[in-house]
Amino acid sequence: MRVGFGFDAHRFGNQWPVRLGGVLVDESRMVEATSDGDVACHAVVDALLGAAGLGDLGSYYPSSDPQWQGISSLELVKDAVQKLAEVGWVPKQVDLTVVAQSVQVAPHRDAIRYGLAGALDIELADVSVKATTTDFMGSIGRDEGLAAMAVAVIAAS
Repeated sequence: MRVGFGFDAHRFGNQWPVRLGGVLVDESRMVEATSDGDVACHAVVDALLGAAGLGDLGSYYPSSDPQWQGISSLELVKDAVQKLAEVGWVPKQVDLTVVAQSVQVAPHRDAIRYGLAGALDIELADVSVKATTTDFMGSIGRDEGLAAMAVAVIAAS
């Protein structure tokens, strides 16, 4: 077994509505990003790739490449799972924390878990989704953006 850690953050802007784990959670807020700006999926991908020693999100899905413009980040999760399979690994568990001052995660927690579990091809019980704020400290506390951190456990296939 191996463990990986992932992190992603996006500032609020005017490109894409806020999605977490593929779920539209706030239509009134927009993030700036090349893909759909889903910080939850991006953190999970980073954690998976890191656990397998395969690098990071930007190595495979660079923001400079137009093919990733607007892509659903759940597709990136599925692609990362495939990359793991190619080198003999499978996801076993993901623990995700979303950090945001105003975006509400709790009403969408179950849908986020279902989406991620499906993309990862693991049981719902093996996906944890939590949320926190920074208590008004820093850029997230000033509601300038949001972030996510993920830990992924993988095992040999």
